[in-house]
Amino acid sequence: MKQNILLLSALACAAAASAAQPEGADIDTLKAHALQDVQVVATRASKNTPVAFKNIGKEEIRSVNFGHDIPYLMSLTPSVTITSDAGNGIGYTTLRVRGTDPTRINVTANGIPLNDAESSATFWVNNNDLISSVQSMQIQRGVGTSTNGAGAFGATVNMQTENIGMKPFIGLDLAGGSYYSHKETLRFGTGLINDRFGIQGRLSDIGSKGYLDRASAKLNSYFLQAGYFGDNTMVKFITWNSTEETYHAWNYTSKEEQRRFGRRYNSCGVYYDKDGKMCYYDDQTDNYHLQNYQLLWNQMINADWNMNVALHYSKGFGYYEEYKPGRTWAEYNLTGDWLMQGDLVRQKKMDNDFYGAIASVNYTGKTLAATLGGGWNKYDGDHYGNVKWTGSPYYIMKDADGNEYNQYIQGPDNLVPGMEYYRNNGTKTDFNVYGKVNWTFVRGLNAFADLQYRHVGYKMRGLDDSWDWDNMKQIVFNMKDNFNFFNPKFGLTWTPAKGHTAYVSVAMAHKEPTRNDYEDNIGKDLKAERLTDWEAGYKFGGKTFTAGVNLYYMNYNDQFVLTGELNSIGEMIASNVGSSYRTGVELEAAWKPTDWFRWDANATWSRNRAKDWTVTLDDGTAATLGDTPLSFSPDFIFNNIFSFGYKGFRANVQSQYIGEQYLTNTGMKAYTNYADDGATQQVGMMLEDYFVTNLHLAYNFNIKKAGIKDATVGITLYNLFSAKYDNNGWAAPGYKKDASGRAMAYCNNDLYEAGFAPSAPFNFMVNLSLNF
Repeated sequence: MKQNILLLSALACAAAASAAQPEGADIDTLKAHALQDVQVVATRASKNTPVAFKNIGKEEIRSVNFGHDIPYLMSLTPSVTITSDAGNGIGYTTLRVRGTDPTRINVTANGIPLNDAESSATFWVNNNDLISSVQSMQIQRGVGTSTNGAGAFGATVNMQTENIGMKPFIGLDLAGGSYYSHKETLRFGTGLINDRFGIQGRLSDIGSKGYLDRASAKLNSYFLQAGYFGDNTMVKFITWNSTEETYHAWNYTSKEEQRRFGRRYNSCGVYYDKDGKMCYYDDQTDNYHLQNYQLLWNQMINADWNMNVALHYSKGFGYYEEYKPGRTWAEYNLTGDWLMQGDLVRQKKMDNDFYGAIASVNYTGKTLAATLGGGWNKYDGDHYGNVKWTGSPYYIMKDADGNEYNQYIQGPDNLVPGMEYYRNNGTKTDFNVYGKVNWTFVRGLNAFADLQYRHVGYKMRGLDDSWDWDNMKQIVFNMKDNFNFFNPKFGLTWTPAKGHTAYVSVAMAHKEPTRNDYEDNIGKDLKAERLTDWEAGYKFGGKTFTAGVNLYYMNYNDQFVLTGELNSIGEMIASNVGSSYRTGVELEAAWKPTDWFRWDANATWSRNRAKDWTVTLDDGTAATLGDTPLSFSPDFIFNNIFSFGYKGFRANVQSQYIGEQYLTNTGMKAYTNYADDGATQQVGMMLEDYFVTNLHLAYNFNIKKAGIKDATVGITLYNLFSAKYDNNGWAAPGYKKDASGRAMAYCNNDLYEAGFAPSAPFNFMVNLSLNF
């Protein structure tokens, strides 16, 4: 009903605006757009900023936006890898840059943090189809420039939501294809009414059954903004709402499970009834609702000075429901009898508020550009869980032959559906202030300095949902941590001649542990991470050919790296690695010899290493493995794009190669499985390299006689050659010494200690876009 009201209001506004727009009105288009662009000036890199970055504009976004989550739209930029739980890019997806995981990638919208304050990750599914309302985005690799929110340890993704257009419009985007995937987006705008006011927005519905069994996604959202434009002032109110329901697909599958049940097998929601029949729980879903509000004020003071102030508030509520077979009921405070077991259904819930303010003042002169900015943000989140349902409890017994069986009994009398078994609260305050200067002190030579102070205060109080099994008691959070970080950045940019630019920079960044880091490493003294990032590059820009090379060396102290293990809700566990580094070379080139053909390519060669990775052996002792590859960090990435265009026809051939990736930090490619009959088997712990090609064809035509400004029809063929590859995985073997005394990975009669997330083979989406 709410979306229907919004739709009717939008159509009425668009019609009214069309009538109210004075014929031949003199709209200062450049000034209106410049006012809206002020919001991201402070946090974006420019041509004189000595960092590696990639800009993606609105037209480029629209040409590939057919329902996939935002990471897929950035997958062909340098040093990027992506993951998809469902296997086809709709639902839970993640983005990694230079091997760093999503919790170390800073994401903002209009300069306002989008990372979840506790986990530091950006859950793109909770902002579904936001990309349809994005004007542009910039991906800065490495530390990048100072920004608001989570520390950038691999990249910064800076998004600007779309500008309010000058003219009224209505647009409809439709897409559908494999695995019952579909996307419907209605776009609308009033244009500027009396040169001063405008309303713009969209409604979206996205869905898919997923490549994996039952890995469905139901995603709904809207985006609405209203703006006032004065001669030098812009005030905008923006709100967007997202709801998601996704079936769990985070367990991944072992190669043995794929052999037995097929590549699309999904073990989430599996349980066995009393007759031993395999069943699936229908409500094994993740559900979340997120409402965002932003109030933006951008001011042009004069030709050289501008400023922006923004207030924001986000409200999130959600839960995931899970069938848990054969659980010890005492773990859920259902009984004090530790021998009693039974099936149950639990819900783990989140109810959180995130609010704050950001601001910046920007000066741009002939030889000097400077920014003074900062922000204050606070998060307050409750975490709690309920037991929704319980089956019949039982004791595990043995018969005369020693075979186990379940003896069902009468359950406790005090069981109440919805019984709460844990609750805790986390609060986090994040304050930062920064100053940036770009100074051309000699013709062609530019100096860059960027100084940031950041304070983080974090508290966690209350009962956790996990147990201290050594002491047989529920874990209680009573944690308070404060961090104070100073993050300096310096660099030089040299432009010796037109089209030639060279730069060098050094930057330092710090990052606090996340909630998951605290939960997964209870009892350990966690340290903040520190990164020193050295970058050097050269860019050439000609009429038909452009190219660039960037060298980087990222030296870490106490970096949190993914261990390869998963926690109880399918999230990657990270651990302090001590000393580590990531170094590499990034190449980019583009050639456009004619109007109808363009060739883009980029490649990354890198070396990603932990200097002294340590594992705990089965006898309780530690073994240091020395210099080992970091997990999920391919040594080579290559992207190639051929683009063709003639009149209304457009075609793109996109190819990507991703090198092999280790699932652990041990440098071990497999673990040895010892079967009960004495046989041994090597079980792989690698994401194998893969090469995948996509083909996009589209035609744009004018049909004004039918009342349509233009229409575009197209088809995209994904994974054209049906490569069978895995986009993500996990591994958690045991470790012991082999005959030579060296550490080795092993399991006893267990072929299931390495899981993989298969990607879909050949699939397609057809699309139709209409503009009225």
